[in-house]
Amino acid sequence: MKYEIHPDLDELLTKLSKKDKSLFEQILKKIADICNSDINHYKNLKKPLQNYKRVHIGHFVFLFKVENETIIFRYFDHHDKIYLIND
Repeated sequence: MKYEIHPDLDELLTKLSKKDKSLFEQILKKIADICNSDINHYKNLKKPLQNYKRVHIGHFVFLFKVENETIIFRYFDHHDKIYLIND
């Protein structure tokens, strides 16, 4: 399945690639895992993030959604902060 990375997330990933290479590589591996597996395997979130699915990477949460056969990776943050987002 094809995917897109939101520009805000792309900026964060660029910073992570310089500051925390290990976490950056874990994110890239998780993106590949998500694209190559059944998308319904991942947990759907409740309102106000009902359009998103999540996957944990250590103490962090990676949010993404599916639109028109494309996976859109949108948010990545610590699990204490990620659910405060109103999208």
